Amino acid sequence: MLRTLDLRGSRPTPADLLALVPRAETDVTAALAPAGRIIDEVREHGEQALLDQAERFDGVRPEAIRVPAAELQAALDTLAPEVRSAVESTIARVREASAAQVPAPVTTVLAPGAVVEQRWQPVERVGLYVPGGKAVYPSSVVMNVVPAQVAGVRSIALASPAQADHGGRIHPTIAAVAALLGVDEVYAMGGAGAIGAFAYGVPGIGLDPVQRVTGPGNVFVAAAKRLVAGVTGIDAEAGPTDILVIADAGANPDFVAADLVSQAEHDELAASVLVTDSVELADAVRARLEVRVAATKHSERVRQAIGGPQSALVLVDDLEQAAAFTNAFGPEHLEIQVADPDAVLARVENAGAIFLGPYSPVSLGDYAAGSNHVLPTGGTARHVAGLSAATFLRPQQVVRYDEQALREVAPVVAALSSEEDLPAHGEAVTARFES
Repeated sequence: MLRTLDLRGSRPTPADLLALVPRAETDVTAALAPAGRIIDEVREHGEQALLDQAERFDGVRPEAIRVPAAELQAALDTLAPEVRSAVESTIARVREASAAQVPAPVTTVLAPGAVVEQRWQPVERVGLYVPGGKAVYPSSVVMNVVPAQVAGVRSIALASPAQADHGGRIHPTIAAVAALLGVDEVYAMGGAGAIGAFAYGVPGIGLDPVQRVTGPGNVFVAAAKRLVAGVTGIDAEAGPTDILVIADAGANPDFVAADLVSQAEHDELAASVLVTDSVELADAVRARLEVRVAATKHSERVRQAIGGPQSALVLVDDLEQAAAFTNAFGPEHLEIQVADPDAVLARVENAGAIFLGPYSPVSLGDYAAGSNHVLPTGGTARHVAGLSAATFLRPQQVVRYDEQALREVAPVVAALSSEEDLPAHGEAVTARFES
């Protein structure tokens, strides 16, 4: 079920490891052309194109793209009390953890009268995408909206695909959580068309362009994000989910197997990877996987994911090599289930979110840990951070110099501008001191 990659007795270079890591067989570049055509349809035909696309891709034609406020409130009114309570608990935890991600303004005094202030300015308007497909993701509404609100974003639009099972409306739980969070600009649109609508706007339905688009989605959403990145900001090109577990001989094999299955149930292209220095643990995890995969609700989907080329059991000589492999893989979710997790953590550089110890499973982070579950996938954690309040903030430096402070630094400006053959730069300073 889970193929083996045996690195024992070798010390691959970082370049070798990058070539070895298992990946899903998805190609965003192959989706660029069709995603571009979908975006162009929206730019040219607006709501009509979005309605046609819903009918074509989601199997249903909504009555309208903009979700009425009354529909949002009705969904909230009928939300099951236990679900509402769980959502409210998650909101509170994510809000508190997100608040810690907002940097404080800093003032640096370089000399008397020479001050540089660092401030963090939120973007004014964002478009948040909540996928549909194989599951419903009210938690993704929380994970997108709360950090934006904490950052101080004033205008929030949310999109989720129309659902054939709900008569062309977005899923009522998505609508309810949006209402609970005070988001009343909601659209029944999905895929590349939704990303294009956010980036360029749809005047006919009052959808103004946004400054940043965030949220996970399929390969066409990822392709659309790449295409609009020069027009609006994006968080990352999210793809199929992945989990990597580093475990030693002392780890509980059933815990490890359960966690690998938990992410595999998302999608047939989801990646589940175990890295261990213990053959005994590897064998025990294989045995538990057989039992858990057979028993889980989405057994066939899980079996395809765990048996796919993107999943593997990686045998290493030691935990140092495990960390090196992990840094090359750049997991979206990293679990460290070893005797001394902090020692391994110290060697890890690249990961979206990290879960330490046997009682910090990824599923906790998906819902109730307080961390954000919108994370970089497909190895992009090597250069991209997960969604946070910082996603919606821009660092800006404010410069305050008085006359004496400028006079003192004028020779520096003059010397460097002369060396760069940009004399007017220096003259813009010296002009202030000519009698």
